[in-house]
Order: sequence, then structure tokens, then C-alpha cells
Amino acid sequence: MRENRIYLDKRGAIVTGGASGIGFSIVKRLSNSGANVCILDLDQKTIEIAVDQIDNPAVSGLKCNVSDVHSVESAINLSKDILGSIDIVVNNAGISGPNVTSWEYPIESWQEVIDTNLTGTFLISRSVIPIMLEAGYGRIVNIASVAGKDGNPKAPAYSASKAGVIALTKALGKELAESNIMVNCVTPAAVNTPIFEQMTQEHIDYMLSKIPMKRFGTTSEVAALVAWLCSEECSFSTGGVFDLSGGRSTY
Repeated sequence: MRENRIYLDKRGAIVTGGASGIGFSIVKRLSNSGANVCILDLDQKTIEIAVDQIDNPAVSGLKCNVSDVHSVESAINLSKDILGSIDIVVNNAGISGPNVTSWEYPIESWQEVIDTNLTGTFLISRSVIPIMLEAGYGRIVNIASVAGKDGNPKAPAYSASKAGVIALTKALGKELAESNIMVNCVTPAAVNTPIFEQMTQEHIDYMLSKIPMKRFGTTSEVAALVAWLCSEECSFSTGGVFDLSGGRSTY
């Protein structure tokens, strides 16, 4: 597939969970578009492998636990030093949690999923928005999920966390509507990434059965939409929810 040119020259970008899966494709797409990108991820070794694979001096990485406020604040400050500016943030870090019914769902797993997927998005956004406000420019893209719109059975924490990301996106979009900081989210249907390793085959089959195109999305398809949402051309869309669902979601 031909890759359209999105101009992000010299923009400083942060991608959480950028060392693998969807995040890794987003990092590649943003760096190919001229952005300086800092990966924030939980495992230092995985970060180093990702940076080596991309092999672009404009790509760097830092260890960060998005669910911990002190780790987030430290990583954001270091990222700003590395990048010079933080113009773009993609909140991509997320986990699926186990696939069991709500009444059987482990409390500790619920908390872990909410802390990573929803609270992590809030903490990163909370830390970068003052920087963007001072600069008078910013683009924040949150990776939600069609599960946050439809609610997937046997994925209560994941569905609830992604619904929260959608609502947070809308709230931030309204709060920042006059600031030249656009906040949008993407709601992919299932994309075949390492997160599938956290799911049962039954759940994977269920997700595929809901997609009219009869295939999973690709990470590059997600990255293409995200790249545009990170650009200056995205200037009148904020608080928006952009579907990538192969026809599953039409609302």
C-alpha cells in the first residue's frame, strides 16, 4: 500500500506503548513523516530493540509506567529535553486483561486494566497539556477501541476502560477547543498484534465474527489515520471519535 506523505517535520512526538504492535507502526509512520519521536514503554529492552529496528536518529525511547504519576512526570520532562518540544502525543499504551465474565473478573485485573488504559491516558495528557498550552499548539490522539462503543462480552475492564478513553477525549476536546490543541481518539476493531496473546481464541473468533470485512485491521492502517490526526491539517476536528472497524461500527 502506498504511504501518503503527512508533513510533521521537526514536530516533537511521544508515543506510549510505542515499542510494539500498533504503537510501533505509529512511531515508524510519524518518524517517516519527519517527526522526532520518543517511545515511552514499560520495558527497557523492548524499547532498545524497537529503536534499533527503526534505525532513525530521530527516534529515541524512555522507560515509563503510564499508570504511575511520578514515572509519567519524570518521563515527560526527560522527553521534552530530548525532543525540544512536545507537539504530538499518542496515548497508545494498553492491556486487554483476562477474558472472563464480569462476576468472575479478578479485582486486581480490573484495577490493572483501568490503571493502564484509562488512568494512563489521563496522566500523560495531564502532564503534556500545560506544555502544549504554553506553546499554543498540540495534537493528542488516544487509541480507544470499538469495544468502548459496543462493549465486548468477557472483556468488562477493557470495554469500560476504552469507553472511558472515549469520554475523556470528548471532555478534553471541549476544554481545549479554543487553544489550537486538538484531542481525538481512534476506535479500531481488532488488530492482530501481540495483545492477542492476552486473549482466548474464543474471544479472538468473536471479534472477527463482528467485522463485515471478515478480516482484522492492520497496524499500518491505524498508523495512517493517526498520522493525519497528528498533523496541522487536522484543524477543525476535536473531541472526535474516528472508527477503523472494517464496517463493524457505523455510528
